[in-house]
Amino acid sequence: MSDWNFNAPNEATPPTTRQVIGLDDPETGDWARVHGRQYSLVAQRAGTRVTLHAIAALIVTWLCSGSVDLLSLQAWGAALGFTVMIAFASDYRLRDAEDRLFTRTEMRNHAIVAGLKGVVWSLGLCILVALGAGGQIASIWGAIAFLILVSVASRFSAPLSSIAFTITACAGSFIAALATFNFGLALLIALSAGFAVFGLIESARLAFEARLADLEMQEKSETVSMLLREFEEGQADWLWQIDTNRRLRSVSPRFAFALQRDTADIEGKSFLQLISGDGWKNGEFPQSLHELADKLKGKESFSNLVVKAMVRGEVRWWELSGTPMFDEDGEWHGFRGVGSDVTTQRESTEKIEFLARYDPLTQLPNRLQLNEALGKALTYAEQWRTRCAFLMIDLDRFKAVNDSLGHLVGDRMLAQVASRLKPLMDEGELVGRLGGDEFGVVIRDAADRRRVDTLAKAIIAALTTPFYIDNHVLYVGTSVGSAIGPRDGHSVEELLRNADLALYRAKDEGGGTHCEYEPSLHSNAEERRQLEVALRTALEKNEFELHYQPVVDTLDESVVSFEALVRWNSPEHGNVSPVKFIPIAEDTRLIVPIGTWVMNEACREAATNWPEDVKVNINVSPEQLVEPDFAGTVVRALSHSGLDPSRLEIEVTESIFMRDAAVARKALEQCMALGCSVALDDFGTGYSSLGYLRKLKFTTIKVDRLFVQGAAQDSPESLAIIRAVVAMADSLGMTTTAEGVENEDEVEMIRRLGCTKIQGYHFGRPMPADEARKVLKRRGFDEKRKSA
Repeated sequence: MSDWNFNAPNEATPPTTRQVIGLDDPETGDWARVHGRQYSLVAQRAGTRVTLHAIAALIVTWLCSGSVDLLSLQAWGAALGFTVMIAFASDYRLRDAEDRLFTRTEMRNHAIVAGLKGVVWSLGLCILVALGAGGQIASIWGAIAFLILVSVASRFSAPLSSIAFTITACAGSFIAALATFNFGLALLIALSAGFAVFGLIESARLAFEARLADLEMQEKSETVSMLLREFEEGQADWLWQIDTNRRLRSVSPRFAFALQRDTADIEGKSFLQLISGDGWKNGEFPQSLHELADKLKGKESFSNLVVKAMVRGEVRWWELSGTPMFDEDGEWHGFRGVGSDVTTQRESTEKIEFLARYDPLTQLPNRLQLNEALGKALTYAEQWRTRCAFLMIDLDRFKAVNDSLGHLVGDRMLAQVASRLKPLMDEGELVGRLGGDEFGVVIRDAADRRRVDTLAKAIIAALTTPFYIDNHVLYVGTSVGSAIGPRDGHSVEELLRNADLALYRAKDEGGGTHCEYEPSLHSNAEERRQLEVALRTALEKNEFELHYQPVVDTLDESVVSFEALVRWNSPEHGNVSPVKFIPIAEDTRLIVPIGTWVMNEACREAATNWPEDVKVNINVSPEQLVEPDFAGTVVRALSHSGLDPSRLEIEVTESIFMRDAAVARKALEQCMALGCSVALDDFGTGYSSLGYLRKLKFTTIKVDRLFVQGAAQDSPESLAIIRAVVAMADSLGMTTTAEGVENEDEVEMIRRLGCTKIQGYHFGRPMPADEARKVLKRRGFDEKRKSA
């Protein structure tokens, strides 16, 4: 096809006169090819026009030779000859106008040259009349009229140029006629000019419309030729034809190639048999082949029918279109059509559909498919007045695996989790991955309530056993929350939310358990939401207060330190227990600014109002330790308050090692380098490991109140644990603090067990700062009395 891109203008809008003669471009389409083709014809007749102008000039010279001197005639003839040669050169340059971009500028320049010829003829006529040839004006006009007629006849393809020549040539003749008072001739000249221009425009319009139609046909012909050529050269398309018995006829080479057979081998063979494979023998056909057979049997046309074909034992997907063949008498002669192999596109589509509905890591259904399955289960339950269920599963310690061993190990663990979950499912149960380390199970029919609990316990048991990945033995465990539909929700969103609330409760209970949704959980969640909203502004509204609980020396019961404990007195919610608001603060990371406030306030109180031998213990959350500038926060609190670093003891729990352990360890080492001490709180109740004690030089190990209470009840295990912790701490140069001591008997027991310090209600509950100062004053009075 040509490099030109011809777009015909809208057929409903005929071209204007200005567009036809080339003064304006069309609003739509591209007429450069039209004008180029028309103007190229001008070059073919350029020589003829030169000859005719010469003949006309000789006639005029002959007519005026008796009345005008020869020199004037020669001068006019020279001027005319020069102008005609310029016009000839201009015409000759248009010989390739059809094969290039022909512009309106060229069209305008050509019209100027044609008008110049008309001006020479006009001026010549006026000069000759003025020199005495007035009696020959009609004859001279006849010569000019002859040239105008020739221009109209030979240059209608260049209407703008012909109009320019006609108007300029007639203008001089009209003036000369008026000058000689030949008004009849003047009228004839004006009418001739008008009709000549009108004829030019109409001739040009007809020529252009014919050219437009020719170009459209040429464009369509080239397009059809290109499409046919592309089809013939394509390797994935073929033509097929069958007779009334559905046997192949006129097999094309590409169709034979698609069947991986020779043309001669398949000519006359059954079309359906060739593409059905073993299904032809056992009568088991894909649904798409049944549909194709029905179309052929019913003599129905079909288009873009995707058929599953077996080619040499390999599954291929074909897209077929076919039309029944009838002769002039209406007799059916079979089918003919086209086909293409769309196996690659089909596989890509199936892969996209799989990715849209399945999790690529675990190969389990994803959240979208789980939501759809749960929606169908709810509809089924409401229709048949039964129940469905949704179980939400969350791994308990998966984040620690990701943080310590990397995401690659984490991904492999998730794949193993999926492989353990799938065998647990019965008919009507679907397990999928919701995202991260969360999974879900849809039970379509949960009429047997025991099945929900049985499946939840089976899931917990399956995921509690160790995972073996890359020579690592990993334990994670899981928690499960469940919701029953439609009792706990009439929509997918409600069931998901309520199962999540039940899961949250299972997590709060320590994990490794199954909790069912209860309406109270929703109220708890709403309370938590309201507490979170209030907590976000509590610090700026000065709603927090520090209470201090004394820690005493085991031997003389003197106060050695106070543990700073934050309390929240909300105008909306009253005195909110730390058990409620501290987890919210940690989840929302509000614990970071709150912890900074506690650090500053506790250091200021200790430095200002306490004796120099009394320390302050401050609990620090893992969220605070992973802050990049935690050590800077400690330095600022010490410098602003003036507290000696040796009087500050930072208390942390073992959970700091479950998340960004290297960052937490570095922060604590920086604090110890300042002179602060570090205590390990709740030792023995979490993920205890002696490796923690090797990684970081703790100053104090705090024995949890559970073991103290157990030892008070003569629990051999608790007694053994306390003795072991005390012995280990002594050997490592650490002190020990027993928490939760509530009476004198427990004090005596702790002394016998060898703990260094004691903390509990027996020596004082957490108290406001002013009461802590009173305790210290009483201590000073008692010490003076003892010394006296």
